[in-house]
Amino acid sequence: MNSFYIHRYPFIRLLIPWIAGIFCGDHFFDRSWAPLCGILFFGFFAALSFALYFLKRYSLRWCFGIAISALCFTGGWLGMTGQLQQAVCSFPKEETVYRVLITDAPQPKEHTYLCQALLKERRDTAGIYPIGHTAVLYLQQDSSASRLKSGDELLISARISPPLNNRNFDEFDYARFLMRKGISGTGYVASGKWIKCDGMNNFDLKSVASSCRRNVVSLYQELGFNGDELAVLSALTIGDKTELSDSVRESYSVVGASHILALSGLHIGLLYTMLFFILKPIARRGNIGRCVRSVFLLVLLWTFAFFTGLSPSVVRSVSMFSILAMADMTGRESLSLNTLAVAAWLILFCNPAWLFDVGFQLSFLAVASILLIQKPIYHLITVKSRIGKYVWGLMSISVAAQIGTAPLVLFYFSRFSVHFLLTNLVVIPLITIILYAAVVMLLLTPFSWLQIGVAGGVKKLLEGLNFFVRWVEQLPCASIDGIWLYQSEVLGIYIVIALLTYYFMNRRYRNLQICLFSILLMGTYHATLYWLDRPQTSLVFYNVRGCPAVHCIKSDGQSWINYMDTLSNEKRLKYMTANYWKRHHLLPPQEITTDCRHAELNRQQQIISYHGCRVCVINDNRWRNKSTVSPLYIQYLYLCKGYDGHLEELAQVFSFSYVILDASLSEYRKHLLESECKKSGLRFISLSDEGSVRFLL
Repeated sequence: MNSFYIHRYPFIRLLIPWIAGIFCGDHFFDRSWAPLCGILFFGFFAALSFALYFLKRYSLRWCFGIAISALCFTGGWLGMTGQLQQAVCSFPKEETVYRVLITDAPQPKEHTYLCQALLKERRDTAGIYPIGHTAVLYLQQDSSASRLKSGDELLISARISPPLNNRNFDEFDYARFLMRKGISGTGYVASGKWIKCDGMNNFDLKSVASSCRRNVVSLYQELGFNGDELAVLSALTIGDKTELSDSVRESYSVVGASHILALSGLHIGLLYTMLFFILKPIARRGNIGRCVRSVFLLVLLWTFAFFTGLSPSVVRSVSMFSILAMADMTGRESLSLNTLAVAAWLILFCNPAWLFDVGFQLSFLAVASILLIQKPIYHLITVKSRIGKYVWGLMSISVAAQIGTAPLVLFYFSRFSVHFLLTNLVVIPLITIILYAAVVMLLLTPFSWLQIGVAGGVKKLLEGLNFFVRWVEQLPCASIDGIWLYQSEVLGIYIVIALLTYYFMNRRYRNLQICLFSILLMGTYHATLYWLDRPQTSLVFYNVRGCPAVHCIKSDGQSWINYMDTLSNEKRLKYMTANYWKRHHLLPPQEITTDCRHAELNRQQQIISYHGCRVCVINDNRWRNKSTVSPLYIQYLYLCKGYDGHLEELAQVFSFSYVILDASLSEYRKHLLESECKKSGLRFISLSDEGSVRFLL
């Protein structure tokens, strides 16, 4: 490809405004005027496009192109708005009886089983009301809940509410994430608050697919697979990641091989290649042969998707390769930027919210990068030997994919794997052999003695794969962690990559000047944002239920977290605040759980003194029924679960300026203390309502 002209790829011209419309539809969803404006604009541009289509003056045909682009923009906007609107549902504030259908196999968590369920109807004394929305349920762990499966129908008594965020600084938007998946609410179901409906077991397509996947896992166990080998094999072949341990996930993440554990484009591509090669003799019989091969490919790919449980990532990948198969049926180039754009547009037409799925973004960007820059990278080095060409070809594909996905990986995961070339050079061939051997192993099910022999070979390959990944993980500087990028920086990096690619394709001095200027501009922009987000001496209170804490931050990046409860959910707090710490470039904080005395920090009797500021944490009744002649002045009174008294009792001991109400307080206690603050004229902040709060010192 010597030059890139957008008119050669008409579906890219449709895809770009469609994506822009989806972004706007998601961003402006909460605006009341957005749906009406979208409908009006869509109607206007549809009529304008129809009128301009019959325009006879060729010099004005650009008007038709602009109208079509505007129509795609409003179409993406309306599609995204409509999908989010389907997830909006109002629920009673009190505990209510629902009839629900479990649509996904329950996943074990620390204290609960998480499952998606279709809310079929709501029941009360006045009658029965149909719902038809999806919710995420957390069932308390017990022996009965462990036996539930997809397709079971339950009667539950629970309080279901729309998903909400905790509004912590830089927190992941979990509420919008659920809405994009069509989930309208969340609820906790305690033991004894649900019963299984007798005789009710709905075997829909997804339930049967999940059952097939469980049968495949059982077959693997019968063949002697267990531990990490079973977990990796299940993830590679059927997309079941429930058995993956945290250590395995971390190892594959550090070496840059997490993508192989997510059944998606790579695995479907390998399967497509194998089937394409096997069916090649059929295609030699002209157009009819190609059509027959394409039909076989479609049937086999969707059968595989069915056996993997019809997970969204597999459905997306199979949809893309199905379009490639149909393109081959017509005799066109099977894989090009245009067919890739067709696949992306059709997928986003059916489900606009998939645009925000990380797997979707990485898959399409990786393929687009390979199509655009793999050949220029390959031609940078001339290799003469056959083996050398194969190795360099594989490395050039890996480099191209890494360049295309690196900005997003840095943005989403704050990590860069240094040895990704070494990893992919070994892992990709190994994965290819393992997948093909696993397919053969499954096909040999009627011949158990042969199947056992193949299973032994697959197990050795999996052991070698895991050993290699752990070896790379132990190499010096295996990954660079704690990287923080802004959304605007990601866009800027892709612009720089595009400019550099264009320069290497044309080799013009003017293009080189533009590239260098854009790099300088990006560096200046990053340095400015880095300075604006520098650490500042401050106190931070987080909205994390079950983990009252006071975070004391110093301007050089050092910090101390004062945990106030011996049973604090520290893991949850670190997860919810990780992005905030990365953004402000904080060093790993020191954890304080008992009284201590440092040069900057002093903690005695739950009174924290830091930088001339005092915080008194009230999480028990030690200060009740006490008084003093001269109340101790403190800036912040931090009220947590455990104190049963009133503010007037504390006013006899302390003089305070601000009251902080922790998220651990019950709704009753929170409202009671809020009313006392209002009555006394005290300034207060409720963390459960306001989210995280920071006070600069």
